[in-house]
Amino acid sequence: MQSQITPSQTMQQQEDEHWMRHAMALATQAERAGEVPVGAVLVRAGQMVAEGWNLSLCEHDPTAHAEIRVLRQAGQRLSNYRLLDTTLYVTLEPCIMCTGALIHARIGRLVYGASDLKTGAVQSVFPLLGDARHNHQIPVTAGVLAQECSQQLSAFFARRRQEKRAARELLRQASQDETAAGSR
Repeated sequence: MQSQITPSQTMQQQEDEHWMRHAMALATQAERAGEVPVGAVLVRAGQMVAEGWNLSLCEHDPTAHAEIRVLRQAGQRLSNYRLLDTTLYVTLEPCIMCTGALIHARIGRLVYGASDLKTGAVQSVFPLLGDARHNHQIPVTAGVLAQECSQQLSAFFARRRQEKRAARELLRQASQDETAAGSR
């Protein structure tokens, strides 16, 4: 027996994809700054409350992940660190630090795109949100535009590896040129 998708489920999926595309555009901002392209947006009642992207490298701050920046911005905007009745959209599965902050902020729902098979702390590596001992449970929708989010990250890391190889090659060539010039 097949389950039927209700109109409200279709509307929720469309809304999730809309906001995830917005988060992906924010991830592009991170990439332009030389950061790992992760973007996040916090929404309440269909309205954006806060948005952000990774800035750990630029700000020399290990806590400047997209999710943390969004939680800080939202807390200031709403004058409350409790972010009840909100949905956080993020392009990559949150890490341990971010997942802990989401629990403490009491967000209403988490939606993420790509799974993080190295440090994901929602479902992939450390399933923290599934622990019933937490005093706040966060419903999760995983895999929204997962392929697109994953591709955005993969393309970034492929470019970064290529740039590092090119830089090493330039250094090698300069060293060879220097050696050749010294032997004349």
